Amino acid sequence: MLTHPTLDKLHTLKLTGMARAFERQSHSPEIHSLGFEERLGLLVDQELTERESRRLKTRLKQARLRQTATLEDLDTRTPRGLDKGLLAQLAACQWLSERLNVLVTGPTGVGKSYLACALAHAACREGFTAQYARLPRLLEDLALARADGTYPKLLARLARLELLVLDDWGLTKLNDAQSRDLLEVLEDRYERRSTLVTSQLPTKHWHEVISDPTLADAILDRLVHNAYTLNLKGESMRKTKRPASLTHADQSGS
Repeated sequence: MLTHPTLDKLHTLKLTGMARAFERQSHSPEIHSLGFEERLGLLVDQELTERESRRLKTRLKQARLRQTATLEDLDTRTPRGLDKGLLAQLAACQWLSERLNVLVTGPTGVGKSYLACALAHAACREGFTAQYARLPRLLEDLALARADGTYPKLLARLARLELLVLDDWGLTKLNDAQSRDLLEVLEDRYERRSTLVTSQLPTKHWHEVISDPTLADAILDRLVHNAYTLNLKGESMRKTKRPASLTHADQSGS
């Protein structure tokens, strides 16, 4: 007789996980073989599990990852020069606790963005906040924010992120304003938060895409020297994922 009032109170208290577990217990004859503490433990476990699941969904939504990627689904069989030992080390997310950076370089299509999103997904699962951004788009957003007066607010939001993913570094040369904006972002994060960068350019050429040498020194000093580097190699993996119909069409037209 007390089942429905108890469920109502659990929902009122927003203990929806416990409510679901309690309802399942009330319909399970086997549950009566367990003692009070065991049954209560199951209710609490379910509540914790559901709360963490909701928090993870929120973190992933806020991360805005470009791809639904996980380290478990990462292709480690295709030869790409991927250091499996380093990958396993990064998967543990200790680098985030130590406020270190990760730099992923390699030719187009080799899987840099997927790896970055997979590492960000792993970070979210470990309770870290993250956000993905293409660097060209982020620089546009910073310029707009400067114009409409929301620049400090945007910088503050970026600084709070425990992991910021900057994809497509070095596609075009940065002008002075863009370089200063990027320096502001990285200065706020240096030794406080982690940044993950992907680029088609080897790190030794990053200096060349920043117009002002002094700004380039300052930016790279805050990014490169406390970072793990993964240099991917090989052909574009997009070729191996082409639909069979397109492959057949190419062969028919040759």
